[in-house]
Amino acid sequence: DLKTEMNQHKLEEEDAQEDYEKMMKDSAEKRAADSKAVSENESALAEAQSDLSTNHDNRKANAKNNAETHSYNQDLHQTCDFLVANYDARKSARTEELESLDKAKSVLSGADFSLMQTKSSAKFLAA
Repeated sequence: DLKTEMNQHKLEEEDAQEDYEKMMKDSAEKRAADSKAVSENESALAEAQSDLSTNHDNRKANAKNNAETHSYNQDLHQTCDFLVANYDARKSARTEELESLDKAKSVLSGADFSLMQTKSSAKFLAA
């Protein structure tokens, strides 16, 4: 009876030892897997932070570029508005300049316009 009980306790202890060793092996594998997962997560976090920093810098650069483009667009719009608003004045000045150049060419060619008046000079003095 004592021998049987000793054998039973020995078998129970061996089973317990096997269970313990299996548990320790499983725990070591789990720790290794968890350690690997932590390393991968830390790596992914570092990469995400790097991407975030790069994207933040790119956003700032794009915002500056957009502001400069907007400013250029406003300046261009003002220039166009000025040209459109003064189109008639510029057109008449250009026509008068062409007429004056034609007269100058004619004078240089020998024509005499000293007594001829084609337009009133009041418009010139009013401007």
